[in-house]
Amino acid sequence: MLSVPLAGGIVLALVVGTLLQPLVLRLLRAAAVLDIPSERSSHSTPVPRGGGVGVAAAAGLALLLNEHARSIAVPLLFFAAIGLLEDLRGVPIRSRLLLQVLAGLGTAVVLVPGGQAWYVHALLVLALAAWVTSYVNAFNFMDGINGISAVHAILGGLVYAVLGVLTDLPLLTAAGSLIAAASLTFLPWNAWVAKVFLGDVGSYALGGALSTIAAYAIVRGTPPEAAVAPLALYLADTGWTLLRRISKGEAWYRPHRNHAYQRLTDGGWSHQRVTATTAVVGATVAGCLVAASFSGPVTRVALDATALAVLAAYLAAPAWLTAQRAQPSPEGRTIHARTVSSTSR
Repeated sequence: MLSVPLAGGIVLALVVGTLLQPLVLRLLRAAAVLDIPSERSSHSTPVPRGGGVGVAAAAGLALLLNEHARSIAVPLLFFAAIGLLEDLRGVPIRSRLLLQVLAGLGTAVVLVPGGQAWYVHALLVLALAAWVTSYVNAFNFMDGINGISAVHAILGGLVYAVLGVLTDLPLLTAAGSLIAAASLTFLPWNAWVAKVFLGDVGSYALGGALSTIAAYAIVRGTPPEAAVAPLALYLADTGWTLLRRISKGEAWYRPHRNHAYQRLTDGGWSHQRVTATTAVVGATVAGCLVAASFSGPVTRVALDATALAVLAAYLAAPAWLTAQRAQPSPEGRTIHARTVSSTSR
């Protein structure tokens, strides 16, 4: 099969993504594929969804044409197809979960190497399928404000590209670079006033690809904290929110606005400020965790602890913001948190 050098693949992803996005937007508008505001939404007017088609196509093509990263196209395209079906027609939750599990199993069957006892192989396949499916949903839950998922896909891709160089794993370098390049082409359409949303096609594709890269890194001997470093903020926000809802006896599976990033926007921060904050937190945490994996025991513990402290501060920020805004003003009036409604998701 034709193989394109990494530099050529990056250019290809940038060009294809840039050229496809206006065409995809025009088709979505013509087909009236719209995201209608709901109780979970951070936007107030219908906006086309499914712009992730351009990202998935650009990344998928570039991955397929790179000999090192070709296998990562499998989860990206599997999950993109499910997300596109959901964006276009809607899929019941149970059917959607079944399709996601099947995509996860298909990814695992393709990627898990043989040579072990059958039961070990089966356990590895099931573990990878569960991990990929779980992170795909976490990534989708976090895709709720302008630019956040495109920025984190870029950040994740760049971290994996660097980690691939440090660990001599070409797949990480190639796949990370190509995913970052494809995701970059979406930012102009979504970062400020969103003309289009990634949709499930984009969030599923990127979540599936990034989680598979993380699993590959671990299997190839990369320290776990470095392998999941680019995903840490999304995992922390989703996991902490789930635990909080369960502990309060809430129906955790229903749509909500309890994620830390959502509570920050409800507390008065703009989409752009929240996205920038999560990017800084994510980059700081990823830097600490990657550096920790190449450090001695004492430094490693200190860096891991620093990463956890930064994540804890991020998760505590919404409560702090709410308390600050509820304090009496100098004129004696109480400042209450307000819900920020945006035309973007």
